[in-house]
Amino acid sequence: LKYSRQREAIKTFLAGRYDHPTAETVYLGIKEEFPNISLGTDTVTVITSDIGEIQKLSTGIGPDRFDGNPALHYHFICKHCGSVLDLSVDGLDHINVLANQGFDGEIEGHITYFLWEMRRL
Repeated sequence: LKYSRQREAIKTFLAGRYDHPTAETVYLGIKEEFPNISLGTDTVTVITSDIGEIQKLSTGIGPDRFDGNPALHYHFICKHCGSVLDLSVDGLDHINVLANQGFDGEIEGHITYFLWEMRRL
C-alpha cells in the first residue's frame, strides 16, 4: 500500500483518542492541513479502516464512529446519545471458540457492543 499523507494525518488524529469520533469530527480535525479532502464516512473508511489501521464502528445509533485502536476490544454504546466508550475486560476471547462449536468453518473474529443507559439520580 502506498504511503498517503491523508492516511497518516487521520491515524495521528485518532491516536490516543478515546471518544470514537464521527467522520465529520475527523474531517474537521484535518481539513486545515488537507483543504481538498472530502467529508464523508467513505473517505475515512477508504483511507484507513479498509486496510485495518483503524476500526469503523457502525453502532446503529447515530453516525458511524472511528477508533484508532485496531486491536480487539469491546465497546459500550449509549442507547440515547450514541456515544461510544471502550470496555477493557479480559477473558472474552473464548467467544470465538464457543461460536465455532458445531460450525463448519473458521471464525476469524467478532464484534460485540454492549448497550448502556446512564442511570439517572
